[in-house]
Amino acid sequence: MTATTATTPRAGQQRARILDAAQACFVRDGFHAASMASIAEAAGMSAGLIYRYFESKNAIILAIIERQLRDKLDNIAKLAEDPDIARKFVDFFGRLRRGDPDVVNPALLLEIGAQATRDPQIGAAMAHSDRAAAAALGEWLRQITRARGLALDDAGIRARGLALQCLFDGLAMRAVKDPDLDPALLAAALAAVLPQLLASDPASPHSRETAEP
Repeated sequence: MTATTATTPRAGQQRARILDAAQACFVRDGFHAASMASIAEAAGMSAGLIYRYFESKNAIILAIIERQLRDKLDNIAKLAEDPDIARKFVDFFGRLRRGDPDVVNPALLLEIGAQATRDPQIGAAMAHSDRAAAAALGEWLRQITRARGLALDDAGIRARGLALQCLFDGLAMRAVKDPDLDPALLAAALAAVLPQLLASDPASPHSRETAEP
């Protein structure tokens, strides 16, 4: 993926600096219009130095996908510390709206998604990232539903995990379409939906109540 590997703190800082600059350029100019020269200028370094860490724009995109996956997994892990997922969604939307650099930029997500349809390597990286996030989310769902006395089979876990992923993806697009969305309205909308994902559904073949010990 890269011309060199971040084996030292200095190298890791340089890579992060390049990725931050590249993300800003991709959002501002689009993937194809952003050049390695413009990324170098935004990063405040020479293009030659960038090539020491990334051999191409594709390599930068792959590294961005990898970094976003680490952020997703970290956020999913934090659900175990604070299982109030509705509040997490509202907080996530606020961070999107503020342009928090630690969450995916909706415009960048669209740029990478469009490139994934044209580049098999990027498409494969996005698919891998999605599967890894789904697996981590599924494990969290198993833990929280088990703690609530609800046993779900694998199909039920996958269905509910997919619904949560769709909500996250939809919020990213909503931040573009409706950046002034009232957080109270969003919280009310989530309150109408999320309990159905985290509680039993007697009509569903994928769930069953278990007796409390």
